[in-house]
Amino acid sequence: MPSSMLWAVDLFGRVYTLSTAGQYWELRRDCQMEFKRVSAATQFCWGIACDNQVYLYVCASDVPIRRREEAYENQRWNPMGGFCDKLLPSDRWPWSDVSGLQHRPLDGVALLSPHWEWESDWYVDENFGGEPTEKGGWTYAVDFPATYTRDKKWNSCVRRRKWIRYRRYKSRDTWAKIPSKDDPEALPDPFNDLSVGGWEITEEPVGRLSVWAVSLQGKVWYREDVSHPNPEGSSWSLVDTPGEVMQISCGPHDLLWATLWEGQALVREGINRNNPRGSSWSIVEPPGSENGIMHVSVGVSVVWAVTKDRKVWFRRGVNSHNPCGTSWIEMVGEMTMVNVGLNDQVWGIGCEDRTVYFRQGVTPSELSGKTWKAIIVGRESDRSHSGSSSSLLSAGCFFGDEVRGSSESAPSDNDTSEVERRGPVQQLPEEPSDSPSDPKGSSASDAAVAPGGAVEHSSPTEDRGDPATAPGLHEHPGPSSPPAQLPWTSIDLKEPKKAAAHAPAGCPEAAGLCSLGLCPLGSEEPYGADDHPLWAWVSGGGCAVDAGSSLKWFTVQSGLSPSVQTLSLSITPAQTAAWRKQIFQQLTERTRRELENFRHYEQAVEQSVWVKTGTLQWWCDWKPHKWVDVRVALEQFTGHDGARDSILFIYYMLHEEKKYLHVFLNEVTALVPVLNEAKHSFALYTPERTRQRWPVRLAAATEQDMNDWLALLSLSCSESRRLPSLLSPQAIWSVTCRGDIFVSEPTPGLEAQEHPLPCDQMFWRQMGGHLRVVEASGHGVVWGIGYDHTAWVYTGGHGGSCFPGLGSSNSHIYTQSDVKSVCIYENQRWNPVTGYTSRGLPTDRPMWSDAMGLQECTKANTKPPSLQWTWVSDWYVDFSAPGGTDQEGWQYASDFPASYHGYKTMKDFVRRRCWARKCKLVTSGPWLEVAPIALGDVSIIPACPEAEGQGHGIALWAVSDKGDVLCRLGVSELNPAGSSWLHVGTDQPFASVSIGACYQVWAVARDGSAFYRGSVSPSQPAGDCWYHIPSPPKQRLAQVSVGHTSVYALDENGNLWFRGGITPSYPQGSSWEHVSNNVCHVSVGPLDQVWVIANKVQGSHGLSRGTVCRRTGVQPQEPTGQGWDYGIGGGWGHISIRANATRGPRSRSCQREAQGPIQC
Repeated sequence: MPSSMLWAVDLFGRVYTLSTAGQYWELRRDCQMEFKRVSAATQFCWGIACDNQVYLYVCASDVPIRRREEAYENQRWNPMGGFCDKLLPSDRWPWSDVSGLQHRPLDGVALLSPHWEWESDWYVDENFGGEPTEKGGWTYAVDFPATYTRDKKWNSCVRRRKWIRYRRYKSRDTWAKIPSKDDPEALPDPFNDLSVGGWEITEEPVGRLSVWAVSLQGKVWYREDVSHPNPEGSSWSLVDTPGEVMQISCGPHDLLWATLWEGQALVREGINRNNPRGSSWSIVEPPGSENGIMHVSVGVSVVWAVTKDRKVWFRRGVNSHNPCGTSWIEMVGEMTMVNVGLNDQVWGIGCEDRTVYFRQGVTPSELSGKTWKAIIVGRESDRSHSGSSSSLLSAGCFFGDEVRGSSESAPSDNDTSEVERRGPVQQLPEEPSDSPSDPKGSSASDAAVAPGGAVEHSSPTEDRGDPATAPGLHEHPGPSSPPAQLPWTSIDLKEPKKAAAHAPAGCPEAAGLCSLGLCPLGSEEPYGADDHPLWAWVSGGGCAVDAGSSLKWFTVQSGLSPSVQTLSLSITPAQTAAWRKQIFQQLTERTRRELENFRHYEQAVEQSVWVKTGTLQWWCDWKPHKWVDVRVALEQFTGHDGARDSILFIYYMLHEEKKYLHVFLNEVTALVPVLNEAKHSFALYTPERTRQRWPVRLAAATEQDMNDWLALLSLSCSESRRLPSLLSPQAIWSVTCRGDIFVSEPTPGLEAQEHPLPCDQMFWRQMGGHLRVVEASGHGVVWGIGYDHTAWVYTGGHGGSCFPGLGSSNSHIYTQSDVKSVCIYENQRWNPVTGYTSRGLPTDRPMWSDAMGLQECTKANTKPPSLQWTWVSDWYVDFSAPGGTDQEGWQYASDFPASYHGYKTMKDFVRRRCWARKCKLVTSGPWLEVAPIALGDVSIIPACPEAEGQGHGIALWAVSDKGDVLCRLGVSELNPAGSSWLHVGTDQPFASVSIGACYQVWAVARDGSAFYRGSVSPSQPAGDCWYHIPSPPKQRLAQVSVGHTSVYALDENGNLWFRGGITPSYPQGSSWEHVSNNVCHVSVGPLDQVWVIANKVQGSHGLSRGTVCRRTGVQPQEPTGQGWDYGIGGGWGHISIRANATRGPRSRSCQREAQGPIQC
């Protein structure tokens, strides 16, 4: 999980951030302004300063925030002078926007605010629909408005061309004042509170945010047009409310709550993608009539509130369909405010001690959490003021005896009670906020402290313990008493009471969270009076904390107890090394002594047999074609030379007769987990079954059994082939459609010119993790991209959660997660009476189906891809479907199936709508996350044999999920993750990029056009400019791959193209040559070898989708090859051959012809 930040404001108005990977609060020193409160989102933070003005903080990133400005130059043909800017009175403006309705001269386009700067001057866009236009960029039409074309015709009476200019947001890592559209010096009203959310209302790449604010007069304002490309927004709009609002909170999705001065809560309803401002308000009464709601905070499906008596409440039953919830539940503790962040995690600020608390135990199944835990890390400025314990630790190696003596005589921290260590309550500075702070009620607390230190509430009818005898409050434990522990299993919930409960006389008043035993007792040296930070506001909207995240916020580095200090100082590293060496010498001597007397004996048994048996299910290849219970046995033989071989026996019953199948594991080519909603199954391939596309399928009763068998069989296969555990840098990587990663070690005969090794004999072994794309280079650098666009880098290990025990390396294995969307389609047909309805023709597809319309898929019966996946969201309409949608997500067509579009015409009789639901997989493997930019494609320069030993860095190019082209700096064999991103400017979003062995960079834009990047070299890693390459006729490219000299591209229809005419003086080439069809992915290696994933390959039982294929006969004189060699499949989705530079043996005639047209 990449690091993210928690934002907070202290009582003096200073803004701090705390990283999830850090241990200190870092002060934002870029502004001298004092802030009252902040509201954070990922990469953004909005704040209100003490001058009641709104400020925006945009975190620095390697990808700049760019906004394209467009203006159209319009001309009409004149019989006297040809095309000119003198238009008819009914025509549009000579300079206008795309619609022609607004006047838009080039000198009239100004920057929105001082925080923007122009990136370049105006220039003509010479790209039209993925094709280059004539010089000048003009497109022609009959009249305004009409359909424009690149070619000028005899009836082209008007023409236009598009001018482009980019502006860049420059105010990064600093507070930028948000100007008003009408008056840049003032806001509509002085603001008192604001909240940021709404980033999950729409899917990327829109990146829209909802910013709500409350003025001092109690009015609610909404900031228009706030998005990632436009972080400032455009203007403030007033939203009517039924009363004066005091505070507001906006969740990531569609929850919006506000508090009224009277103590009630307002809930905004009707918030959706097309109406992010909502439509109406609903009123929610406070938990009790005596104390109204003072503060509220919402998340995805939770609402937390603080009443005027500082009690904390949790709203039950809140979701998108019922934003008001059902009832209130009182939580333990007293807070001044609470804040709900990402993943519905909760933070709060204590009422008395002004400490930031984190709600422990918040999970999707337990949204209320379990207990509060204080964040006790210090500020960055406090590093020089460390305690005496850290001083003793640092000086221990020089004054070991003195330190041990002083630590033995020092009093233990357990000799002092929690109340004594806390000290008297200090007078706090006044909070810089305009919200009213009502005094606490004088009602006594009815809580009793549990033995673990937490507070548990009991009903009035239950027997109450004496609060005076509760540990941690007023009883002083003895020196032998262990420190109290927080109760991680008890949930501190309490139903609201109608009347306030009165405590018995003599019961002391609650003194905040620390006096109730909720202060972290693991800290032996809490902050002193001068070091303890006092907080006024906290915001976790940009802080990503999962339920299992390991945080360093709850311990102090100098907080070691004296006994631990003594233990750590009593054993030095030199003593430890000597102790280990002595034990190793003793074990070696004992082994030699025990084996000395048996050396002259002959070996009794020359080979050993090891057998593992079990019960599985086997898919019967013949009738009745069903799963059959079988007994399996794995026999492993070890010869006198240590060589191992194994046989897998499958015993089954056929017509009441016992029969068996056997498979030699040295003939197995792959063991592949199978995507199945109901069974934990896997497939076993051999060369013969690979050619037939019909593997042996086995299923286990549980996921653990399947992983155990897969690990054992994979390990036995590797031992039979005598493969090392570590991968070679030349390995071939591939990914299945399921997301499983497979690796194959190439042999010299694989790329031989004469008699190459058939692809169906390649052995593929699984690697832990889950990816969608993997790319490798011969330098040993391997990158991958998940389904959620997260980038990962290979760590050098092997195995993972799918291979427990011996099948996995002991190090370099890390937790990995992935999120993908499952899509189903709602189909409707038009009826002349009722309009579009769910009743279709008898020959129509099911009204709820998959994308192809072949299977019925409803919301109820659609399950995650396999049992390892879990749902993490509800069903939602996917507006990003190819072809566009209308405001409700519908796509229209003349019939099923057909070409769908996002608008309705007179000939559209059917329509469909895509519904998506996100699911999550948590696994482990040898992968580390590369943060923070999400990627869509990545390419690493292949290892060219002629360029070895030159000492250059490894070039790596990528395309972000938003279409930005990036170049990774600092990538090397020792640092495969690199150091930083370098943004490469483009005129439009890109989809694919590839870098060849000679630093030739090719890319494909989302509109299907191809580009070549000029002047890329080790000294100039980003090159200088893009050259537009015409696409194949009437085709839109989707992917490109560059080898040593060859360039291959793939279009959206599955056609594979080769770029011909590439020479050193003209690296862009001259023409496209069609090679093959039915291809869904291509990879070109450093030897110009071509490997693809084929979409339709004939097998013994039908067509196989997703088959690994190699192009045969590829030679310098014939770069397109002659035919295809079919390998493993189906079910494969991606392959990378770019690391394999292993040349096969070649004849002398081949060596004489090996000179290519380009030399690095």
